[in-house]
Amino acid sequence: MDHRLLEIVACPNCKGKLNYDKEKHELVCKFDRLAYPIRDGIPVMLVDEAREMSSDEVK
Repeated sequence: MDHRLLEIVACPNCKGKLNYDKEKHELVCKFDRLAYPIRDGIPVMLVDEAREMSSDEVK
């Protein structure tokens, strides 16, 4: 994931900062507990496609 992209991309739900989870290939919004998938190197920034995270996953 390009670090320049991480600086400008935001959560489509709350407009907050996203963190990159390299192991799961996801962009994570800790505030909303949503994980957006990255498919073929392209972030899928749709709330309907995001995975809800448990409180244990968000640290």
